[in-house]
Amino acid sequence: MSETAIRNGDALPLGQYAALGDGRSVALVGADGSVDWWCVPNMDSTALFDRMLDPEQGGRFSVTPVEPFTVERRYRPDSNVLEQTFSTVSGKARVTDSLNSGISGRLPWSELARRIEGLEGSVGFRIEMRPGRRRNHASPWREGSPHGDVLHVDGVIAAFRADDSVTRTVEDDRRVVAELTTTPGSRATVAVLASANEPLILPPLASIDGRIDRSDQAWCEWSGNLTFEGRYRAEVRRSALALKLLLFSPTGAIAAAATTSLPERIGGDKNYDYRYAWIRDVAYSIKAFLRVGAIEEAKAGFSWLTATIRRHPGRPRVMYRLDGSLAPGEETLDLAGYAGSQPVKVGNDARDQLQLGVYGDILETAALFVEQGHVLDLVTRRLLADLTDQCADFWHRKDAGIWELKQEEHYTMSKMGCWTALDRAVTLARKGQIETSHSSRWERERDRIRDWIDAECWSDAKQSYTLHAGTDRLDAALLLAIRFGFERKDRLAATREAVMRELCRGPLVYRYSGMEAEEGSFTACGFWLVEAFALLGDRDAAVRQMDGMIEACGGNLGLLTEQVDPETGAMLGNVPQALSHLALIHAAMAIDQT
Repeated sequence: MSETAIRNGDALPLGQYAALGDGRSVALVGADGSVDWWCVPNMDSTALFDRMLDPEQGGRFSVTPVEPFTVERRYRPDSNVLEQTFSTVSGKARVTDSLNSGISGRLPWSELARRIEGLEGSVGFRIEMRPGRRRNHASPWREGSPHGDVLHVDGVIAAFRADDSVTRTVEDDRRVVAELTTTPGSRATVAVLASANEPLILPPLASIDGRIDRSDQAWCEWSGNLTFEGRYRAEVRRSALALKLLLFSPTGAIAAAATTSLPERIGGDKNYDYRYAWIRDVAYSIKAFLRVGAIEEAKAGFSWLTATIRRHPGRPRVMYRLDGSLAPGEETLDLAGYAGSQPVKVGNDARDQLQLGVYGDILETAALFVEQGHVLDLVTRRLLADLTDQCADFWHRKDAGIWELKQEEHYTMSKMGCWTALDRAVTLARKGQIETSHSSRWERERDRIRDWIDAECWSDAKQSYTLHAGTDRLDAALLLAIRFGFERKDRLAATREAVMRELCRGPLVYRYSGMEAEEGSFTACGFWLVEAFALLGDRDAAVRQMDGMIEACGGNLGLLTEQVDPETGAMLGNVPQALSHLALIHAAMAIDQT
């Protein structure tokens, strides 16, 4: 389907961005041919291209027709290599984009390649490569080299490579501007190669171009090994490919998203940095990878998770950097923000919160790992026993909850997470996968939590479990308790009905009571509702909800953001969002197993 890419106040709709990746970083390519986001060398590094957050001075790598155009976009089948076909009054041309990998996997430098092919008539392109100003802390400068233009900015080297058919048109020491006109059958390649604080290799352009197809082949080989063949096979594969983009291959960490500060409401201030690894998202992603047969990624993620928790003694943190170090606190940047939405942030203050639900996330992941026939090492078994003891001690506390709220309360979902942790630990102990003499205590505490939830977190008036003890507000995250096997199925079914009455707008679902005034619907919640139908036996309703969610959220090549505006259908929040994609995978599997 053809689209018209229109920037409104220099902001391209989030639903017109596609994502590329190389196992270390993610680039976002707009439907107008502009790469407006790319952090180098890693996802949580400072952005080299940051036009999304700094529309006037931000970095970009654009290959855009000079005439008005429409564009047809697609990922190559079962791949994260992108094809965009631009049509103008004078002709048609295709641009193929890839963050390249090499023969043995990830390259030791970053390589963003763009192949431009003439299909019909002639199409003139304006090409610009402009590094960003690194949070306004540096100014790019250009120098020549035997192999093309090289720009330096704050320790990063970014080289612009292009065929002889590409003509430089602007002399500027902070950017490269060029033009190209296609003809039927013509083919040219432009690329940006980058490294940080190390020498940069400048390989032949033919090698760079060849790696586009090699990278496509590698993506196809990976997705070809996925095992899900159910009703929503295409959507599950696309979501698995999106999750694979967010896996940081040097360590096995899984980022919550590839971006920072994309707003949950245009013009609002709920703008956060999600380029870190949340325990919750990592755990849910590991389970998704296990369930689709991507066992290498599941193993890498689980190993990173347990090693990182051991590395920082005490209670587990909410999130960590992708290298396993502690996540930084928030810093506000002097940037205009996406569509004028401020503040623009790096770092995340949620790192210091207490979130009791992480115990359930960790133990549930370990239980599924064992259930699928894998084996825990002795160090991990001891770690899990220690974490379970912590959970048994800490569950009485107030915390920030799954939604990272500033007001600490006895959040119901946190207590259910503790129930899950103790329940899974008891099961693992029975299987000999946790060596402990405390399992009888864990059983007693598990049952106390169940009874406490029933007594303190149930509303007779709403006929629902509530956001926290002492309130009648509802929480869509409680739909997950059905997946976790919480014992009160009758009350969980009633909670599902209450969520539908108060938090749903069509298939879309708000996180908890009152959020319609502050943000969009939360994409993952809509897929959790699918699971809630399927796991409680109503497959037809699950299919209707799944189809509604795919229609409401699936218009951007299958990429999902954190939220969707129910009124306009606009995508909101950071992208691609791991929680949204893994929720789709679990929803599809719940339907398939019903």
